[in-house]
Amino acid sequence: MVKPEEKVKMDVYGKVERYSDLGAGIALAEQEKKALIDSVTPQEVKDKIAEIEAEYADKIEGMTNEKAVLEAEIKGEVLASGRTIKGTTHAFTFTKGRTSWDTKLLDGYAVAHPELEVARKVGSPSVSIRKV
Repeated sequence: MVKPEEKVKMDVYGKVERYSDLGAGIALAEQEKKALIDSVTPQEVKDKIAEIEAEYADKIEGMTNEKAVLEAEIKGEVLASGRTIKGTTHAFTFTKGRTSWDTKLLDGYAVAHPELEVARKVGSPSVSIRKV
């Protein structure tokens, strides 16, 4: 007999597997679509597209490199100034460093000093998605 908590786990694992299957299905459908488009595109059009890609490759690479250099410079200036810098389209937001404590050490200290518990806050749990 399957316990209720095991059934929930199986359902969740099934959902995770379905989620993964959908991701793979989307990727496969995109590949199939690209192959079909490629099969009906005349060679002269493919050649023209290749020319356009080549024409813009250096331009885009140059702008990408310049953007990366500017990003590093701006981040340095924001850190040095200690303030957020806002433009029309982008904002480089300054966030001061987080304070952290040795939780293991403080938990042990709080056993002897229960008055510290009022200062303890526990955040909400969260879920992130990662590829395995």
